[in-house]
Amino acid sequence: MAERSPLHGRSVVEVLATSAGGVGTHVRSLVPAVRAAGATVRVCGAPATEELFGFRAAGADFVPVGISTGLAPLADSRAVLQLRRALAGADLVHAHGLRAGLVAATARRLSGERSRPLVLTLHNAILEDAGPLQRVLRAAERTTIRAADMVLAVSSDLAANARKAGARDVRVVPAVAPPRPPATRTRAEVREELGLDEGRPLVLAVGRLHPQKGYDVLLDAVATWEADGRLSPAPLVAIAGDGPLEEELSERIRAARLPVLLLGRREDVADLLGAADLCVLPSRWEGSPFTAQEALRAGTPLVSTRAGGLPELLGSGADLVPVGDAWALADAVVRVLADPAHAAGLAEAGRRQADNWPDEEAAARQLVAVYRELLGAPPAGSP
Repeated sequence: MAERSPLHGRSVVEVLATSAGGVGTHVRSLVPAVRAAGATVRVCGAPATEELFGFRAAGADFVPVGISTGLAPLADSRAVLQLRRALAGADLVHAHGLRAGLVAATARRLSGERSRPLVLTLHNAILEDAGPLQRVLRAAERTTIRAADMVLAVSSDLAANARKAGARDVRVVPAVAPPRPPATRTRAEVREELGLDEGRPLVLAVGRLHPQKGYDVLLDAVATWEADGRLSPAPLVAIAGDGPLEEELSERIRAARLPVLLLGRREDVADLLGAADLCVLPSRWEGSPFTAQEALRAGTPLVSTRAGGLPELLGSGADLVPVGDAWALADAVVRVLADPAHAAGLAEAGRRQADNWPDEEAAARQLVAVYRELLGAPPAGSP
């Protein structure tokens, strides 16, 4: 008799707020693995996430639920009602991020289905400079964490915070970046597109134009090495991503005449990494960022802050600098670009570090095991 799939006959709902990057990519990568384990999968999120990530194409049913990334009481109330209807028949709910978790916990409570397990994955931390909303956000975080049957944290600092907030069961489960398609253009072709002269270095940053990503500090660092003239020719800095700070960053780049290009959202990150001499991650906080993983896998030297889960993720595979320190960031960039032997050693150390990370299949098995643990025995009447 053939062995039954571990989630045979189960229905799993994955919930996410508006996402344009890592969280949406992560959720999409889960769908085939959960389906292969025998469960049906329904993804609930903003309509724009389906357009970006194609959950239906991955084999999931998609139900639009308008969960935003910010606090919006009226919109949140509508999202709770939408999600409550979408949870009909579900055996387990997995919410990704604080906003999705709060809506999912409220919808579960209103439905009276307290026995339906709720898994919460914490992908991001609440920044300390969140302003007047800090206290509200912390209270929402505690409520959501305590409502979950299990909290999965993408980094150890998030796990420690969840335990402090009263989580019942916390596991550290890094989000694994799915492999990108290989580069389709040569280094020379990409550099020609960007207008780079022969021998001029290219420094690449990838990520949403959001305060968390620390691009204001990166621009300070660019101004620093431009002023001191330690790099000749001075590198071109290209930032791939879109977001709420686009206008502010563009104005600053124009006013200071900085050699920085804002490329907008790009689908050719593999091409850009192949053409870059260095990748930078100046973030104020990160958990298990896909950009860092992709850079190390590609063999592109990486300079990063020591924010959040980055030291445990990167080990000796990147040069690490303090958060918010533009001088240290500039010094690290200069060192990599001015010392080819150091750059080559850093690239090799990055590849070795990446070899230690779990692959997609291992990450999927871990998640399926979590679902199976919470669901227990197969549903009655299953063949």
